[in-house]
Amino acid sequence: MEIKIGRNVLEANELTAARNARVFRENTLFALNMMSSPGSGKTTILEKTIEALREQLKLAVIEGDVYTEKDADRIRKYDIPVVQINTHGSCHLDAKMIKDVLPSFNLKALDLLIIENVGNLVCPAEFRLGEEARVAVLSVPEGDDKPMKYPLLFRESDVALINKIDLLEYFDFDLERVKEEIKTINPKIKIFALSSKTLEGFADWLSWLKDNVQK
Repeated sequence: MEIKIGRNVLEANELTAARNARVFRENTLFALNMMSSPGSGKTTILEKTIEALREQLKLAVIEGDVYTEKDADRIRKYDIPVVQINTHGSCHLDAKMIKDVLPSFNLKALDLLIIENVGNLVCPAEFRLGEEARVAVLSVPEGDDKPMKYPLLFRESDVALINKIDLLEYFDFDLERVKEEIKTINPKIKIFALSSKTLEGFADWLSWLKDNVQK
């Protein structure tokens, strides 16, 4: 069954996303939208990224989830600004949700705003938020068939993080084939294979992020 999103909904979202993008540019703020399925480890990636960069960059986080503030509570321990958005059933964040919480931050005092989207491989890719870059997270336990099953997520992203590579020996996951398939979908995408447990591969991801924030 094909589910189509109404044209008017997408058009309204695009207008608000453009407004958000202007706000980010006016405040010299780099906004990053992280998308993945539930359980990919993107919150842990976010934590490790904050740990590595909080002395170098002024960071803030918007946490998106259907219910609870569990992920926001994990981020608060790093003593950076964080706002939780609960969608109460919706499978994604939209641009208006982001616009409505931006007054919670002192945007001029920030370098990097990371938006952790609701866990879903489909809906978040449809809705721009005004972000400068989009990151798709795929973990080894999810299987190596996901890029071809959910190509929109990878086509619309600037970066793909393949997480939990410390588990490669335990799963039938062809890392090189996945990289090739992602590149087939989106030749311009940057791909970083990493482990949020051992921190293998994190240096390249952090280098890319710092370079783009500091442009």
